Amino acid sequence: MSKDATEQTQLESPKKWKVIGPGLVVAATGVGAADMVATLAAGSRYGYTLLWAVVLGVILKIVLVEGAGRFTLATGKTIFEGWRSLGRWPVWYFGPYIMIWGFVYGASAMSSTALPLAALFPAVPLWAFAVATGIAGFLLVWFNRYAVFEKITAVLVGLMFLTIVSLAFLATPNIPEMAAGLIPRLPEGSVLYTLALAGGVGGTITLAAYGYWLREKGWTKPGWMRVMRLDNTMAYVMTGIFVISMLIVGAEVVRAAGVAIGAGDKGLLDLTDVLVAEYGDFVGKAFLVGFFAAAFSSVIGVWNGVSLMFADFWANMRGKGSEHPDAKLNGKYFRFYVLWLTFPPMLLLLLDQPIGLVLAYGVLGALFMPFLAITLLPLLNMARYGVPKEWRNRLHTNIALAVTAVLFVWLGVYQLVDAIRKAIGG
Repeated sequence: MSKDATEQTQLESPKKWKVIGPGLVVAATGVGAADMVATLAAGSRYGYTLLWAVVLGVILKIVLVEGAGRFTLATGKTIFEGWRSLGRWPVWYFGPYIMIWGFVYGASAMSSTALPLAALFPAVPLWAFAVATGIAGFLLVWFNRYAVFEKITAVLVGLMFLTIVSLAFLATPNIPEMAAGLIPRLPEGSVLYTLALAGGVGGTITLAAYGYWLREKGWTKPGWMRVMRLDNTMAYVMTGIFVISMLIVGAEVVRAAGVAIGAGDKGLLDLTDVLVAEYGDFVGKAFLVGFFAAAFSSVIGVWNGVSLMFADFWANMRGKGSEHPDAKLNGKYFRFYVLWLTFPPMLLLLLDQPIGLVLAYGVLGALFMPFLAITLLPLLNMARYGVPKEWRNRLHTNIALAVTAVLFVWLGVYQLVDAIRKAIGG
């Protein structure tokens, strides 16, 4: 029996399945405050009618992230090495994107994480919490190895999951209406919400970071394929439960209260007011803790995962390759990007995101997910890109990836138009 075959047999043992981890990290990182608001707003407007879109979104994310992980395990290459093999255009897209995205996201993530803290401790200004959470994320990532980072993320996931799912049970979901919501329907005016639920919730650049976290975990060979798939599926099932719980809160609590949820992250503070009025201060404060956990898990996830992506990108651009120490965790390129995410974006907390930068972020950011879906199609189908025949796509996987690409392009166009409209109108 070959070494890989022996490893495969060993990994099929349930004891080995206790090492589940990177999938939970990528799923938790992908669900931020904006996703929670989108789900909450959809539930308050349409009840459970769009529940099917959440289920579809979970399935598509499982396919997309599994593809990124499968490419890494089957070839031993990083996703950036795969993109580079497609030609120059992915490099020219990814390079500017990761710099602009990181600059604007850093400020956005710090502000989101600061909101629940400022609500819990109103005597402290929002900007102070924003700076503090950015520095806290910086320190946790700068001084810790992957194993510690994963454990911290698991604690935050536990907090956010327990808080939001408990809130959903407290809201007493209408089971017959939920069952009816599994039948695909599009109420009038619901297209954007449907796209957001199916394509946007739990989906960011960090989906592409999954392969890098697999490498940090030590899952580097095809023998880990089965465990990787289980890890990814379990993580996104948990994400689906979390998102459905937010939909329940929107449908049962916000809609019943007749309150309009504000746009952006502050919509979650509107929910806090509703929860306090309905259930009391304890529940309102517990929700703020869950809100903080969800937002801060995205901070440290991006600080770690996207910094790994940048390190690999820049090491390859410098001709060093993906195995060079500078391309790895805590290498000098990794540390540069952690600094880039943390300190320059603090200027945006004072400058209120200049209009031109917001527009550029909207243009590049809206089209990243279709970029990932589209590039995975050739990478996972053609022998020239290094994936052995046994690990290439099957017909159903290609169909799912094609649907994902179309959905993300559609969602990207909506987001792009919305970003331009806001930039011009703002």
